[in-house]
Amino acid sequence: MTRPLDAPIRLLVIDDEAIALKNLVHIFETEPYEVVACPSGAAGLAALEREPIDVVLTDLRMPGVDGMAILGRARALWPDIQVIVVTGYATLDSAVEAMKQGAYHYVAKPYRLDEVREVVRGAAEMARLKRENRGLREQIESATGKATVVTQDLNMQRLLATARQIAPTDCNVVITGESGTGKELLARYVHRHSNRADARFFGVNCGALHEELLASELFGHEKGAFTGAVARKQGLIEVASGGTLLLDEVSEMPTSMQVKLLRVIQERELLRVGGHEPVPVDVRLIAATNRPLEGAVAAGRMREDLYFRLNVVNLVVPPLRERRDDVPLLAYYFLRRHAITMGKEVDEIAPEAMRLLSAYDYPGNVRELSNFIERGVALATGRELRPAHLPEALTSLEVRVMRPAGAGGLPTLEAQEEQLIREVLERTGGNRTRAAQILGIDRVSLWRKIKRLGIEV
Repeated sequence: MTRPLDAPIRLLVIDDEAIALKNLVHIFETEPYEVVACPSGAAGLAALEREPIDVVLTDLRMPGVDGMAILGRARALWPDIQVIVVTGYATLDSAVEAMKQGAYHYVAKPYRLDEVREVVRGAAEMARLKRENRGLREQIESATGKATVVTQDLNMQRLLATARQIAPTDCNVVITGESGTGKELLARYVHRHSNRADARFFGVNCGALHEELLASELFGHEKGAFTGAVARKQGLIEVASGGTLLLDEVSEMPTSMQVKLLRVIQERELLRVGGHEPVPVDVRLIAATNRPLEGAVAAGRMREDLYFRLNVVNLVVPPLRERRDDVPLLAYYFLRRHAITMGKEVDEIAPEAMRLLSAYDYPGNVRELSNFIERGVALATGRELRPAHLPEALTSLEVRVMRPAGAGGLPTLEAQEEQLIREVLERTGGNRTRAAQILGIDRVSLWRKIKRLGIEV
């Protein structure tokens, strides 16, 4: 997860020597950082997996998970992270290797406290600049109409980090996810971060066209190739040469055409329908599917060799019901977008309307949420989107009844508190910090309530 622009720098300090770790933490107690201390490389990896980190200060030589492993995983998880390695003079060669692998800097033992402070300040400033640059770039992309992936979900942020990491490699990609999750949006995201970003992006739905029309659309045709072919036509693969082509619902492509697509991947050339001369092409292929391709291979609907050629990297987009924290963020994003499109001044969502939006399971995923907000903006007469502006699918949701536990069949206050805490913890995936924020209490108070009520997390 990329850090908000105004969030304090989060510093992860890793050292297996207790005294050294204590001294390093002491150095930064008076600095404006959120300090996370870990006594081993394994604990450091767990911290990296658990929460966004801006700067890492790690010992290079540690048993089990060493500083190089920390460096590699940190850069894979968080694209803007800055890693500083601490090393003895006897291992300076390893420090140089760490620099080659992308470390921000190294500090040699025995180090001076002022030296460590300055190196960390420089890394923190670099992380802050990268964060601001990314935020500005996303604002520009949004203002110019480019597709933007809007999320604050940790798993989605990791998915985007992977997408950015593989984007420049030019390898073929398969994007899997339910309908409406934003597979094409993610494909455009990969294209935008690739070396082909200045070239064109095209997409075609392989299940929406019959075989003859799909062949002409993808591979083009020569004049006279069939009735109505009055002139030569370039197909999308040829037109997209130098750029990226998205093959949506690729498992619906006829097997006869899969052979032709395999030739494009292997030989970097194609034959137009009715043609005899190969046409050289240079296109990156991204395939999208709403169900795993392994099933299509097992059922004989997809060639196994094509599957392996396309599925170099598989990006799985989670459904919206598994990232409920994104619902308010996406709701306001769509509110602004649809309000601008319709020329209306709707800029707020009533709390009750947001509660309904957050409680819904979204079988249609992000696309369905966008449709709900679009409808609401169209019906709104003031500046606020209210429950009355939402579709019946939301407003007719049954209110969950608390289990009776008190006199007169009514639930006790403690029973209601327990159920609310359980529900919030479930929706946040057990994230106590986030749950405490939603409940309006601090983490310590939440911990005490969890312990008192016997709630297992």
